[in-house]
Amino acid sequence: MALTAGDTVPDVTLMTPTADGPKSVQSAETLGTGTVVLFGVPGAFTPACSDTHLPGYVLRAEELKEKGVDTVACTAVNDAFVLGAWSEARNADDSVLMLADGNADFAKAAGLDMDGSKFGLGTRSRRYATIIKDGVVQWIGVEDAPPNVDVSGVESVLKQL
Repeated sequence: MALTAGDTVPDVTLMTPTADGPKSVQSAETLGTGTVVLFGVPGAFTPACSDTHLPGYVLRAEELKEKGVDTVACTAVNDAFVLGAWSEARNADDSVLMLADGNADFAKAAGLDMDGSKFGLGTRSRRYATIIKDGVVQWIGVEDAPPNVDVSGVESVLKQL
């Protein structure tokens, strides 16, 4: 069953890119304090993710902070090296915390995994955005189709804050 408002964030090990290499973090700890906007994407460097989804959050990071968001985070079923390169390529380093879900553990635990094998992608995350306060989901918007960036885009999140 997919994550819904009122649910607690699943606790799994994720990886985040750092200057010293990948670092493991627990999702419940990383997403469990303050107000967090977490958005999930099917994959780094894919068209909608790179051209629309991530850039929206990077460009409007200050507006999110002004509305009380402590952390903006992105999760994808990629490794930390790929997310680090993607963050650097899209100038997201200072505004979006990248959380690599290489084995789709978080996506599966949240009920937000999808089968992308017909595109050669295997198990991936659905495209979504969620507002989390102290580890509890307040709102979540999940896209009906992977290329759409409507309910999960930064504009929708700003309206919910």
